Amino acid sequence: MTTEHTAEYAPEHTPRLAWAQHAPEVYKAMVRLDGAARKGLDAKLFELVKIRASQLNHCAFCLDMHTKDAIAAGESVQRIVQLSAWEESKHFYTEQELAAIELTEAITVLTDGFVPDEVYERAAKHFDEAQLTQLIASIVVINSWNRFAVTTRMVPGHYTPGQHG
Repeated sequence: MTTEHTAEYAPEHTPRLAWAQHAPEVYKAMVRLDGAARKGLDAKLFELVKIRASQLNHCAFCLDMHTKDAIAAGESVQRIVQLSAWEESKHFYTEQELAAIELTEAITVLTDGFVPDEVYERAAKHFDEAQLTQLIASIVVINSWNRFAVTTRMVPGHYTPGQHG
């Protein structure tokens, strides 16, 4: 006989502000910028970058969205789970992905100082200039999305893959 244990989850928080409704032109511009930034980048790499930046920024809304989008793009749950400890689990990622993840951290955590030359140079070895520019743009855009979502306390858990794209 199995006994089912049911626990009550904490209640959802209330968003502070529905920013996209109050600034629809800003939201539309962000969506266009996001679409432009992803051009030429592998879908799985694009999602790994978004997940890693969102982990660093503690953006639960974007983590919910981009883990779901990554799985829909064919990414493995194992690689998504290991991403928060990528330095200890490098063997799950390609050298190109590791360079992108490292660059994501350097750009996301600018309070630690400038993007180190060795991090930039490592990324430049794995991406041509056009791809590197797209990668940088993608990192900048997810950091902007994170700041909107965290500041306005957007609620995670309701996103379905492809909902916004």
